[in-house]
Amino acid sequence: MSDAIKTDVLIIGAGPCGLFAVFELGLLDMRVHLIDILDKIGGQCAELYPEKPIYDIPGIPLVTGQGLTDALLEQVKPFNPTFHLNEMVEKIEKIGDPLFRVTTDAGQVFETKVVVIAAGGGSFQPKRPPVPGIEAYEGTSVFYAVRKMEQFRDKELLIVGGGDSALDWTLNLQPIAKRVTLLHRRDDFRAAPHSVEQMRELVASGKMDLKIGQVTGLEGANGVLSAAHVKGNDNATFKVDCNTMLPFFGLTMKIGPIADWGVKLDNNLIPVDTEAFETNVPGLFAIGDINTYPGKLKLILSGFHEGALMAQKAHRYVYPEKRLVFQYTTSSSSLQKKLGVN
Repeated sequence: MSDAIKTDVLIIGAGPCGLFAVFELGLLDMRVHLIDILDKIGGQCAELYPEKPIYDIPGIPLVTGQGLTDALLEQVKPFNPTFHLNEMVEKIEKIGDPLFRVTTDAGQVFETKVVVIAAGGGSFQPKRPPVPGIEAYEGTSVFYAVRKMEQFRDKELLIVGGGDSALDWTLNLQPIAKRVTLLHRRDDFRAAPHSVEQMRELVASGKMDLKIGQVTGLEGANGVLSAAHVKGNDNATFKVDCNTMLPFFGLTMKIGPIADWGVKLDNNLIPVDTEAFETNVPGLFAIGDINTYPGKLKLILSGFHEGALMAQKAHRYVYPEKRLVFQYTTSSSSLQKKLGVN
């Protein structure tokens, strides 16, 4: 277990609401770290609809999910937040007043005065493919995420899927794996055209393999994969030799370990007050789609509003002796200096 990282505020979830909260907290001189289970910043916007237009962000008639993420990242640059991706919070313990110890599934430990849950509908978790007996290989030969590329060096790697994640990892791992085979149920891909073109060039030059079909079974002893059984579109069956498999079958939303964190839940949502969007645990807040209160609207703009009010209350926990003077960015020279515009 690593040494604890100390910060003023820890945000769980790096989607739009978490990102805008960084801005509001930064204006009030609070240091922020963010944790997200995804391998990218942006939450649902970046993972589920990066190119889908959003029409209800105030002052922006049209923006894509990725465009909004990029703009929010640009906005928080002056505050240098630290992101911890591909990690899921497993435990939150109250160890002081105010002080929390937060532990992730990667063994990283944080000590923070304030915790903000901005986890959307919960944590994104990979969908398990409907392959009999796959559980026996999970964590040893079958992996649903790439935490460290080096883990796959010199492996006979079978990547299953046809979206951006499958194609991106095919291209990234091909240079270091012993051999990469990409398997998809049809010869048509949902990934970026440039990625598909690069993959086809590697196949044409004999540097990797592309197979069409679906995995129907796995073989190998003691959790160590030796081959996958595949059924082609013509119903013929064949084997793909491999000792590691990466299935990318999309993501599902789960409440995850939030239920074990000591916060009250109401139908898998977290009840909060509407003064500061604080939970039943002092110093622990919830903003965005994960929270509930009378009149709640699940809109990004609602989450932005909640983040602004949360930051005002968080300031009391981080700086209990310091009086908070409300200021406008349009007229405050000190705020403009923090933003680098003065």
